[in-house]
Amino acid sequence: MAVLLAFVVVLVLNAVALDNETEPASIPPEGMRLVDTTSGPLQVLDTGPAADPGATPIVLIHGTGGAINWWDEVVPLLEPGRRVIAIDMLGYGGSTKPESDYSVETQAGLISQVLARLGVSRAAVAGHSLGGSVATALAVNSPDLVAAVILVDSAPDSSFGGLSGSAKAIKIPLFGQALWRIAPDGLIRQNLEQAFVPGFEVPDKFVDDVRAMTFPAYRKSLDSGEDFTDGNPLTDQLGRTGDPLLVIFGEDDQFYPARETISAYATVPGVKTLLIPGVGHSPQVEVPERTAAAMAAFVNGLPPQVEIKPPVTAPDNGKEKKGNGGGSKEEKAGKQSGSGKQQNSEGGSQKQSKDKSGSGK
Repeated sequence: MAVLLAFVVVLVLNAVALDNETEPASIPPEGMRLVDTTSGPLQVLDTGPAADPGATPIVLIHGTGGAINWWDEVVPLLEPGRRVIAIDMLGYGGSTKPESDYSVETQAGLISQVLARLGVSRAAVAGHSLGGSVATALAVNSPDLVAAVILVDSAPDSSFGGLSGSAKAIKIPLFGQALWRIAPDGLIRQNLEQAFVPGFEVPDKFVDDVRAMTFPAYRKSLDSGEDFTDGNPLTDQLGRTGDPLLVIFGEDDQFYPARETISAYATVPGVKTLLIPGVGHSPQVEVPERTAAAMAAFVNGLPPQVEIKPPVTAPDNGKEKKGNGGGSKEEKAGKQSGSGKQQNSEGGSQKQSKDKSGSGK
């Protein structure tokens, strides 16, 4: 009895310690930087302004257990001619890891702050899995910022499937924290295998991404994804925004039934879909060329970026000028914009030492 009581006490103390775990942002590697937000600095990869100022920038958002490096193969394929920005969400990669808040809406708001600091006023936003919910929240809450949305294996809501095995067991009180503390790399790798087609060799860097997380960041991210779509699926939210939408899915996704899930997006007017055979939950890792080509073609079909410059003010020569009452030429002209929904389908469809465990969802 005393042994059992001692065991329970250890479990409780471990849970309390992990539930209050925080970490500051890490020193960014070469090519990346930290951008301050109201919740702390986020790590960002920014290829810089494009040679063509009219090319729409693309923002990349990873999924649960991920980081910027889940887009490593895609960034150079998208970069020629356009600006590409990949962001470690709050609690992930090199970004700061507070005890809370990890809601989807908060993640979207922080990304909006990052883009503002980088001088990005309008962009196409791509999200993988949970990142798709964050991209959707960004489109809903910052409509002037989002030119289009790209979802990569993101289900409309949790009714289509989700985590299984020990990755899901993380949510069990006390047991989840214990599992997070003692899980070996092999268990983390096993959970990550669900994020790819069967037989795909999981890169070590993805195991390191899970090790880099704190328990609150991982657990609360899982909960936030479900909360965001509960009673308000991505299909409904994106349908209301009117933004051009591309949905990409691997046909052999192990989290969701791909055909059924991608078909659900047919309710979004003008949606484009791409179902890729022989690919699992992470097309941007498994088939980066195919994924990048589809993303680039979709974004290239958007209306060109228009740089709106402030009115030019004549030099003050010490003389008071009388106004003509009509304002500047730019003020008279105003701003023009266009969105234009995308028609037709491109896939033939209508439409990081701690002991931890993770999933890559």
